[in-house]
Amino acid sequence: MSVMAEAAGETRTMNMIQAINSALDVSMARDDKIVVLGEDVGFFGGVFKATEGLQKKHGKTRVFDTPISENGIIGVAVGMATYGLRPVPEIQFADYIYPGLDQLVSEAARLRYRSAAEYTAPITVRTPFGGGIFGGQTHSQSPEALFTHVSGVKTVIPSNPYDAKGLLIAAIEDNDPVIFFEPKRIYNGPFDGHYDRPVSPWSKFAENEVPEGYYKVPLGKARVVREGNDVTILCYGTMVHVAQGVVADTGADAEIIDLRTLVPLDMETIAASVKKTGRCLVLHEATKTSGFGAELSALVQEHCFHSLEAPVQRVTGWDTPYPHSLEWAYFPGPVRLTEALKRVMQD
Repeated sequence: MSVMAEAAGETRTMNMIQAINSALDVSMARDDKIVVLGEDVGFFGGVFKATEGLQKKHGKTRVFDTPISENGIIGVAVGMATYGLRPVPEIQFADYIYPGLDQLVSEAARLRYRSAAEYTAPITVRTPFGGGIFGGQTHSQSPEALFTHVSGVKTVIPSNPYDAKGLLIAAIEDNDPVIFFEPKRIYNGPFDGHYDRPVSPWSKFAENEVPEGYYKVPLGKARVVREGNDVTILCYGTMVHVAQGVVADTGADAEIIDLRTLVPLDMETIAASVKKTGRCLVLHEATKTSGFGAELSALVQEHCFHSLEAPVQRVTGWDTPYPHSLEWAYFPGPVRLTEALKRVMQD
């Protein structure tokens, strides 16, 4: 998949859950300072089974359950990191990360600077985000933009199993805190945008051949999913698959960029693409106002203004509380993306 990764070992077909589990297993086998903690991550193996089997293999002192206390989970992780460990806390759903925000923003993000680099905070906070499982308002939010605003925190969002494993290993080995958002809509493999419809041909991208062994995908490097000449689509996570599907169905000559990491952002790849195509469309599931698409739009204007043939378009979730009964209408889906492509090409 990625020429930037150093892959090792035999490969097998994995979905994202399996790839994340493999990344944790491989990392823990290499470094005994890595510990996994969170609600139900031990004996039960996590609510989505991402940590299944790890406690049995690596022991109860390295994979252990915590109380239902997000501020406690992240606070303990900060202490562990200061002590010299590499904690990987799991927040069961991104919607519940807010009680731990103070520990992330005021402690983990500032530790290196406040200590003049005497201490670091090598913490990787894993958390599933976004909709697609009929979880309603409290299990479906996409809060990634909040963390991109915090200096000292890196924000990573994979779109496929191969990248998920390589990026997670790289995040765990990074000496700064990383928020690792996992798009649960594609946790278990292919989807076509609706659960009651046949799987579409392009959904195969939600499963990959993934190396069994150790490899890394570097943070801060975007992936050109598809080359094109007429318009650049910037996206990440689940929306990469939506973009692929629409481009395949419409025949648009679009270049699709999977950002993979929002911070650090690969502006070089973005600018090169937009300067080539002259048009840009930003696609993400989070609400529009103050979403990360606003930052992307501003950066494209700053770096590519003289190359743009049309205003940057944004296709996002609605500026409303997450609607349980209208989940599929809330998602930026094929209809809205197709309409946006028409608009950006007509301007």
